Amino acid sequence: MIRDFIIKKFFYAIIFSLLGLSVLAGCNTPADYKADADERVYNIIDRKWDESFGSQVNYKIGDTEPAPGDIHIEKAIPASGILTIPQAVALATAHNRQYQFEKELLYTTALDLRLARHEFEPHLFGGAREGYGKEGDREGMGGEADLGFDRLLADGTRIGTKLGIAWFKVITGDVQGGLASILTATVTKPLLRGSNPEIVRENLTQAERNTLYQLRLFNRFRKTFVVSIITQYYLTLQLLDAANNAQDNYNTLTDLSERVEKLTNAGRLPSLELERVWQEKLQAQDRIVEAQKLYKQALDEFKISLGLPTTVEFKLDPNELEALRVTRLTPPDFAEDLAVETALNQRLDLANYADIVADAERKVLVASDALGGELGLYLGVDATSLAGATRQPGVGGLDDDFSADRNRPNPLRRLRDNNPLRNFRDEAEIGIDGDLPLDRVLEQNIYRKALIARSQCQRQYEEMADWVKLEVRQAYRDLTEAAERYRLQSEGLGLARKRYENTLLLLQYRRTNSRRVLRAQRDFFDAQNAATEALVNYTIATLNFYRDTEVLQVRPDGMWQL
Repeated sequence: MIRDFIIKKFFYAIIFSLLGLSVLAGCNTPADYKADADERVYNIIDRKWDESFGSQVNYKIGDTEPAPGDIHIEKAIPASGILTIPQAVALATAHNRQYQFEKELLYTTALDLRLARHEFEPHLFGGAREGYGKEGDREGMGGEADLGFDRLLADGTRIGTKLGIAWFKVITGDVQGGLASILTATVTKPLLRGSNPEIVRENLTQAERNTLYQLRLFNRFRKTFVVSIITQYYLTLQLLDAANNAQDNYNTLTDLSERVEKLTNAGRLPSLELERVWQEKLQAQDRIVEAQKLYKQALDEFKISLGLPTTVEFKLDPNELEALRVTRLTPPDFAEDLAVETALNQRLDLANYADIVADAERKVLVASDALGGELGLYLGVDATSLAGATRQPGVGGLDDDFSADRNRPNPLRRLRDNNPLRNFRDEAEIGIDGDLPLDRVLEQNIYRKALIARSQCQRQYEEMADWVKLEVRQAYRDLTEAAERYRLQSEGLGLARKRYENTLLLLQYRRTNSRRVLRAQRDFFDAQNAATEALVNYTIATLNFYRDTEVLQVRPDGMWQL
């Protein structure tokens, strides 16, 4: 009785210890799991981030601790109500929905890598159970507790071990109960198919490369993103300038109508001249209405790009356009061929396509390995220690069904019937599992598809390289054209202003009529808009050229530099 009491106490002590461990594990809240996932993911990203990608800031998702250099927006709109380009880029970086999605996509890709790495880490498990069983005319109560691990190695070997204890008490029959401890260990090692470490680690390798690809794509996105925000800012500012020009045109026509009216009242001009000016003035007022509508629509669309509600009110800074006018914009001083070569060497998206060809090569290797036969070595040991327990069949036993050998096809494997009255026996197993490659139709198809996929990836890389060349050549031509058009439109604006001033002076001396003055004013108004459009197009073409050649870099504040 004392012995049974001690046995049960010892068993329950193990049970409570396992329960205590479970409780401690359960003390981890969802927030703890999230924090651990964040730490592991960003540790992966930090290690894979290459300095050539750009500044390592503004890449963490919104519900994590930001990096020290990340953009932090205290107020959405400055107190002045005027939004400059750097402020707009900072706002967009902090709030743009697509930017947030790209950060989350980078995070989840690294999270998948974390899971792939876990496949080669030790997997711990443990548990306890107690129950009643009956076999024939015997019945009893028993229980067990166990703790162990299993692990996959890089060469395909899977090892596992489990330490457990069990107790049982026979209620009927002339057999005794007792306490037992069991150490179970298994080792399975592939000798043919699946034994190449490169093949075993393929999923992990692909996950590693996917994370690198996403890092490149994220940094490529950042460059295209900042260019798109600045482009949209300038295009919206151009519409604002057009609206201001329309207002200035109306004001000029108002002054002109007053002059013509005085000349008409003095009998120096016919009334027809005044009516012509009034009609042009009405048309100018109509252009104001249209220009303001286009600007407000573009401004609302820009707010959405910034991640702001359309009800938020702010103005763009006209000084940004004036800064372009006083800045001497010059095209790049290197040739088109050098620009193409630079892009082919530095484009992050093209680098992904090149590496995908290498991925396809590995897939061919994996598929070819699957065509071979299987040969696996299995080792297993069940070391049992009994304390006053019977050796009659059908009494007591631990269930050693753990993942290391759960599906092992070894014919010597002991069946797992989860019967707490099963007999304890010391066991040792060694065996070889073999499978001749007699039916490999499925593997054959996979291999053939892998060969085709490799060719497709190579063609995709070549096509992408051609597209990169086309983009750079087109950007170079756009920049050259924009520079020339800006020069011409600037000269045209100066001539149009001088022509209007001269015709207005001639009107004072009745040496011309109002029609010529109105035509000169209309040409001056059109020249203003054309010059602004050429200036904005030249600036955008410059940004696009540096973006397409991959020489543009994103600063920590979100702006760009070369």
